[in-house]
Amino acid sequence: MKSSASCFFLISFIFLSSPLLVRAATPRSGFVVTVLGARGGILDGNLSAYMIRPAGDDRAVLCDAGTATAGLVAAERAGALDDIAVPPGSGLTRAGYVLTHTIRAYLISHAHLDHVAGLVVASPDDSAKPLYALPATLRDLSQHLFNWRIWPNFGDAGPPPALGKYHYRALTPGRMEQVPDTAMTVTAWLLNHGGIESTAFLVAANGASVLYLGDTGPDAVEGGHRLDDLWRAVAPEVTAHRLKAIIIEASYDDTRADRMLFGHMTPAWVTRALRDLARRTGGPRSLRGLTVLIGHVKYSLAAGPAPQDTIRQELARDAARDGLGDVRFVIAEQGLRLTLD
Repeated sequence: MKSSASCFFLISFIFLSSPLLVRAATPRSGFVVTVLGARGGILDGNLSAYMIRPAGDDRAVLCDAGTATAGLVAAERAGALDDIAVPPGSGLTRAGYVLTHTIRAYLISHAHLDHVAGLVVASPDDSAKPLYALPATLRDLSQHLFNWRIWPNFGDAGPPPALGKYHYRALTPGRMEQVPDTAMTVTAWLLNHGGIESTAFLVAANGASVLYLGDTGPDAVEGGHRLDDLWRAVAPEVTAHRLKAIIIEASYDDTRADRMLFGHMTPAWVTRALRDLARRTGGPRSLRGLTVLIGHVKYSLAAGPAPQDTIRQELARDAARDGLGDVRFVIAEQGLRLTLD
């Protein structure tokens, strides 16, 4: 009898202390977003990279990878990775463990260097994982970066020999895909970015979602309707209160002329785009409390106010003008961790 009781206690302890079992039994609705790279343009070491994982789960995807290892080191220094436990005996730093174990897949919006440089240079020490993108982006990566001229071919397609560390996974716009070994799904939509394809990714898990937009220009400037198509597609996420955050760029301040945007946004264009989303979801009140994380602010070498400070002020002004005063705007900064419930 004593032996049976001890056995029951041991089994109960193993069950209750297993992270995988706890995740499966009590999934939480929400996400943690950690900014590994916040800027666009010329600030190497701090370029677009956003780690997204469900709340209470240490399995993540990295949306774009302009910065990877440097961003993880900065995030660790800021305490943004403290809730990720490194198993004893792993032989890895926390940054190394997150790169090789926590990040289970990459979602790459387009192949411009400020969105892929961190992925490329980290590849020799990275772990095997899938790399999700639209077919045109995968072709750019395999033909022009992982091609044995610019960098060894760590993909599973392209110039031989293909080392096969990264498994290219082509996404079809509008079709949801399960991200293996995670609780997340991803759905992609096309964006216009100054004459090339970019991508928006809807990452969903446990009844919640986050929408990440790679570089994009306004429909009125780009001459298309891809942002409008995106808003139409994600409107049910908003009306059902599942969408926790939108990550979108504002590369320049409002003084930038439309003809000089080169496929990017300003605060005024961001709030107009959100106003269009609100029009599809019942009006500005439908976006009340929504977090909008502003990324890709272009670093400037000019003296004077930091571009992000100007953009923060303009967002407040433009949001008030467009009836979006209840939206929570946050300027992305490297090492920032947002918990979205």
